[in-house]
Amino acid sequence: MVRDLTCPLVDLDEQHSWCRKRQIKVDAAKDDATAVGEQWTWAAICRTSKLIIAWHVGKRDQESADTLVEDVRARLVVMPQITTDGLGLYAQPIAANFGPAVPYIQTIKIFSARPGKPGTSEKYAVPRGVDFIQKRAVFGTPDPAKATNFAIERSNLTARQWNARLRRRTLAFSKKLSRHCAAVALHYTYTNLCHIPRNMRVTAAMTAGITDRVWTLEDLMVAALVEPAGEKPEPQPLAIPKPEGTAIELPAGRGWLRVVDGGSTGANPGPQPPPKTPGLAPATPPPAPVSAAAPATRAAVEPAAPATEPSRQLELFAWRPKPRAPVQLLLFGAPPGEPTKE
Repeated sequence: MVRDLTCPLVDLDEQHSWCRKRQIKVDAAKDDATAVGEQWTWAAICRTSKLIIAWHVGKRDQESADTLVEDVRARLVVMPQITTDGLGLYAQPIAANFGPAVPYIQTIKIFSARPGKPGTSEKYAVPRGVDFIQKRAVFGTPDPAKATNFAIERSNLTARQWNARLRRRTLAFSKKLSRHCAAVALHYTYTNLCHIPRNMRVTAAMTAGITDRVWTLEDLMVAALVEPAGEKPEPQPLAIPKPEGTAIELPAGRGWLRVVDGGSTGANPGPQPPPKTPGLAPATPPPAPVSAAAPATRAAVEPAAPATEPSRQLELFAWRPKPRAPVQLLLFGAPPGEPTKE
């Protein structure tokens, strides 16, 4: 059901859990390393509709990151802005599936441990004197004002509250990996089709346009137990959404050419008056011509202002308005073999 989505903002994150025993107690000689120990729930959410686009249960490795990003790419038809945390495993699959022109930005949280208290809760203390959250653009031209992970973090909190298998320091953790995956799938399917978020009037699936009604528990159980499993979606061409403000569409669906202002205030300041040079007298206009019949005026009889030094005169007349900082204009989806122009 979740396919052909037009999600403008997509957030990705991973959530820790374990199966049968903690990772520190796993015996590589006796236990199956793939089914025992740490199990991470990788999920992607559409921030505008709160829809869980895709999820995957596996280790915190490159293979799991590739699986999640490939699944997300196959379900979208519009190029989104992607936001993740500072985990470096996302960059490679995002570039491989969405291309280097996708707007991808990371939000990195900076924690600082208090000296003398290692291993305590103080290791997650907010640092002083620096920004707690730092944003770093990886690909494309993302909008930093829209870069946040609040939607996927809130979804992870809801998963821990509703699914006891994900809670810490309890006996409700999963003992079998297949049961763990089924519980995660049931939770995300319920939140998509049956649950109405507090700040919305319909379910996430209705907001995303994949259903027209609120599913009941009976509908969900019938679909899960009776209907056959659906086929995996195939990746479709991604449309480049029109950016905000003035933009010109490029031919062959290559994207949009935006008008970007590089000034700090966002407006064209235009020509500015020349800067004042210390010790340099302002230039005075030449006196008006005086006819022979006209009586001598005060401006004509007064001595002229002392001439400035030739070097300072050249500096004054050679002044030009300071150019604005260059701004990168990225042409989305350049054809193969043609370099991207800025």
